[in-house]
Amino acid sequence: MNRSALPIVVIAGRPNVGKSTLFNALTRTRDALVADQPGVTRDRIYGRAVIDGTEVVLVDTGGLDPDPDSLVRGVGRQTQFALEEADVIAFVVDGRGAVTSEDFEIAARLRQLGKSVVLVVNKTDGIDVDTATSEFAVLGLSEPVPIAAAHRRGLDHLGAVIAAELPGQADDVETRDTQDTIRLALIGRPNVGKSTLLNRLTGDERAVTADMPGTTRDPIAAEIDRDGRHYRLVDTAGIRRKRHRHEEVESLSTLKAMQAMQQADVVCLLLDAGEGITDQDARLAGHAADAGRALIIVFNKWDGIDERQRKTCLQDAGEKLKFVAWAPVVILSALHGSGLAELFDAIETVYDAACLKLSSGRLSRVLTKAVEAHSPPVVNRFAAKLRYAHPGGNFPTRVVIHGNRTEHVPPAYQRFLINRFRSEFDLVGVPIQLIFRDSENPYAGRRNKLTPRQVKRRQRIRKR
Repeated sequence: MNRSALPIVVIAGRPNVGKSTLFNALTRTRDALVADQPGVTRDRIYGRAVIDGTEVVLVDTGGLDPDPDSLVRGVGRQTQFALEEADVIAFVVDGRGAVTSEDFEIAARLRQLGKSVVLVVNKTDGIDVDTATSEFAVLGLSEPVPIAAAHRRGLDHLGAVIAAELPGQADDVETRDTQDTIRLALIGRPNVGKSTLLNRLTGDERAVTADMPGTTRDPIAAEIDRDGRHYRLVDTAGIRRKRHRHEEVESLSTLKAMQAMQQADVVCLLLDAGEGITDQDARLAGHAADAGRALIIVFNKWDGIDERQRKTCLQDAGEKLKFVAWAPVVILSALHGSGLAELFDAIETVYDAACLKLSSGRLSRVLTKAVEAHSPPVVNRFAAKLRYAHPGGNFPTRVVIHGNRTEHVPPAYQRFLINRFRSEFDLVGVPIQLIFRDSENPYAGRRNKLTPRQVKRRQRIRKR
């Protein structure tokens, strides 16, 4: 695979200017909490979005509300942290109000960062757009872009403006090469042992390790050969050793992990067996599944817990990570090197499954058997008719299903089909995406032409 890191676009601005609404509109999700109240977004929300044909990591920040404890007045500590990682900053202002002193302060700070800044004037529906945009030209940034995020107006133009500011994406197209290399991303919270595992795998002290979160300053890549297979490993800790709070360390960790997953074939999510599974662990697992990469759950520091803790740990995985129950679990000790053989076996297994070329004939047969065993349920008086299937690509593994009324296939039945495909093709550790397409009706739009006999019969009926 030839993949480049996803560029980062950060949405920033004062509270209640519509940042979360814009985030939801661009990602086509409801991941960001939206309410008509300042400061609703308390933390960063990360998502993937396609902006003018380019996939990016989109970050919805908390409001840039002046805070006496912030690094710079007008820029909160955590938001400042996100801004430093951005490739492009979308500075959102409220088109229905006047320019505020906070807007001026934020604009001044953004100029100091030396980043590409796009000035977005939101909430311009129902008002004079020219007047609203000219009001904010005094901020001295780029030409204001008017939008109405709540109604999805102006988003295409905004996307084109942002895309023009993104770094070059010449290597962004995925291509599968013939070399026998597996690209492996090691992701996880700070201090779960990613760098220790990298050093153990390479036999080299490439990464600085210490019993302190955040001692890996930048992503580190290493090349190794094992049993005739070439591996490229990336330790994605990416945590700068500064005086940031825990939340800020978590923010950068998530960004680095999302970028690394875009470049990987296989993702190893490292968990600290002694600490159990946290909310951030679950979020990272969700990001890996959304990225469509093969996934392995790795419990590190297994030698440091007793049998009771081990049992609890595996039970927690079954409950808190049940949405990635298809991912194999490996237990190891990066410090002592135990469990490495099992890890490489799992990597080979999930990689081979992710690269598997599915045949249309077999996919269709599996679909037919699944429908015969359990027909699609009736939804709104209609039931979908699923006819045949064919492959839609790898990374992620996609199955395209053709039929009629496919919009009536509920999520539960989709999971049933995914489990059937996974079982039949032994797709261990591989996320599967279903794409439904309605078959075209060749007679759509054509009038039914009556035979002479049918015409006479209709005339007799009308005379009665």
